[in-house]
Amino acid sequence: MDKKQQILATALRMFVEYGFHGTATAKVAQEAGVANGTLFHHYKTKDELVLAIYVWIKDELEASLAAITHDSDFITPKFKTIFTATLHWALQNRGKFYYLRQFELSPHYANVPTGDNQTILDRLIAEGIRRKILRTHPAELILTLYNNHVFGLYQYITQADLEPNKQTAIISEGYEMIWGMLKYA
Repeated sequence: MDKKQQILATALRMFVEYGFHGTATAKVAQEAGVANGTLFHHYKTKDELVLAIYVWIKDELEASLAAITHDSDFITPKFKTIFTATLHWALQNRGKFYYLRQFELSPHYANVPTGDNQTILDRLIAEGIRRKILRTHPAELILTLYNNHVFGLYQYITQADLEPNKQTAIISEGYEMIWGMLKYA
């Protein structure tokens, strides 16, 4: 692992454990085994480091979803595949998923650049609305409902400490709930 990856991994662990405000960059550098100057060479500010970790995790999740979906897949099963895979990824990457949620609920989220950086899910929602497979609500509303539903199911599964077969059943039931709410009536 190179120094930049070591910094990201260490900072991720520390931000999850101590929060953004409770984690000093000097402590991150020390625990990552690099000099403060090395950390600030790669990430000019703590805010830049916090955002870099978010982008790193989002890219990892996006790559895992891209590996199991294809542009030619029909919207309905693709939506289910993405929903299910996202929850399974979250359960296998609890620290990273916690970080995503922590970041998205923090003031740091305002620093995420907007633009042409649409995810597979963003494109799927836009297409679903356009083709009247999903309700014709604003895409941002549908995405917010989707993300909060994923988080709610994740929270329930982890707090209930469910066995894998029960997790799969809850994820399937949870999908039916969100699909019933979002599908075009």
